Amino acid sequence: MELKKELPEIFEKFAETRKNSFLKIKELKDAGVPVIGIYCTYLPREIPNAMGAAVVGLCSVSDETIPEAEKDLPRNLCPLIKSSYGFAKTDKCPFFYFSDLVVGETTCDGKKKMYEMMSEFKPVHVVQLPNSQTEAGMQMYRQELIDFKNLLEETFETAIPDDAVCEQIHIRNEINAALVRLQYTMAHNPAPVSGLDIINTVYNIGFRVSTEGLAEEIDDITAKIEQEYASGSNVGDKKRILLTGSPSGGAALKVVRAIEANGGVVVCFENCTGMKPLDPVDETNPDVYGALAEKYLNIGCSCMSPNKNRMALLDRLIDDFQVDGVVDLVLQACHTYNVETGMVRKLVKEQKGIPYTAVETDYSQADIEQLNTRMAAFIEML
Repeated sequence: MELKKELPEIFEKFAETRKNSFLKIKELKDAGVPVIGIYCTYLPREIPNAMGAAVVGLCSVSDETIPEAEKDLPRNLCPLIKSSYGFAKTDKCPFFYFSDLVVGETTCDGKKKMYEMMSEFKPVHVVQLPNSQTEAGMQMYRQELIDFKNLLEETFETAIPDDAVCEQIHIRNEINAALVRLQYTMAHNPAPVSGLDIINTVYNIGFRVSTEGLAEEIDDITAKIEQEYASGSNVGDKKRILLTGSPSGGAALKVVRAIEANGGVVVCFENCTGMKPLDPVDETNPDVYGALAEKYLNIGCSCMSPNKNRMALLDRLIDDFQVDGVVDLVLQACHTYNVETGMVRKLVKEQKGIPYTAVETDYSQADIEQLNTRMAAFIEML
């Protein structure tokens, strides 16, 4: 069945979020509000939000500035790193331009060295991330978050009391719970809308500068999708695909388009632009920074070894979303996700008994026809 008119209008509203945020950031900057740029879901936004700062995501997912980045960086490097550095170097990203402080994290070697080079033309602070989700790692990360808080207080001559952080934890928990509810509308069979509409909405929400009323706005979208679905609106009988792997926003969405143009619908995004980072912070824990460290360090990114949390999440999501097949999207030279394809393949094919395929790509459009051919063959096999 075709979607009713109201649903595309809902999604279009959030499609404007990034552009509107560019304008909002300048207004905030002119008003003297600190702007903190971050690159990864491991970094708690709650801490800078607690001092009244605007927090903006800086990861870039376009090949527009990669040629400029390759003047300094190797060509055989992850496109996300090259794109992020290129937009920073050329000042083509308003979020980066207006950031008073850029905060990185040590999720991979390529990023670590990129931040080192970036610090030559922008104030950069790097939060050290442990490689394993052990108690020792948790204590290390807790201290890193406290050090980050202290740096913010010193740099911006302010105080960040624990109760202000707790307030932001509650707000962020509500937003993440709303994002979970939105994405779980795709557990309906058949799916109510396209996966592309869902992930674009989730991705653009990440650029929303103000958190005020955001959870309620997301819930409004969910309610409208449910209402339209109850009246018979859905995408029809299509093979249900779970997408896992590297971050899948921007140019990488060509994989989603190839799936959905060839008889499939992406009902679940496990990666960090989807379900992976949405577990709540424990609001009952009196140790605020311990609670933040526990929530964020438990994100199942491939930079962790072992990475049991990713496998456990995949296991659950495959069942929850009644998945017919899994597509593992790996960005070129993203070595940790590339290595983990073997582990994911074993889980999906041997334990869950459903088909699996891995796709390695970058941000160029050169492989679109190849992707269409591969996804068509995979979905036909289902």
